[in-house]
Amino acid sequence: MATVTLTAENFDEVAQGDGIVLVDFWADWCGPCKRFAPVFEKSAGKHEDIVFGKVDTEAEPALSERFGIRSIPTLMAIRDGVIVFAEPGALPEPVLENVIEQVRGLDMEDVRRRAES
Repeated sequence: MATVTLTAENFDEVAQGDGIVLVDFWADWCGPCKRFAPVFEKSAGKHEDIVFGKVDTEAEPALSERFGIRSIPTLMAIRDGVIVFAEPGALPEPVLENVIEQVRGLDMEDVRRRAES
């Protein structure tokens, strides 16, 4: 599946759905972002059931501010509308695949319970 460009207009609609959404916060001038992009794209091709979204921090500063993005690239994982992971850094492919595996394995009832307490 191709990546989806996320903007202030469509972010909530995409992120609040069921399933997994991975978001790459990036900028064109960012070297590590350019190194991470092919890893992210390759993973998008392998996981058809996951939405892979990209937020250009230069074009969407309000989204960067909303989520406290201070360093790019930052990868955010959202499952069933809940942010379950957000870390800066260009992840190598095995680490990204591990994050995906862990997000898939989450007990979302437990995640919601912990978030409420």
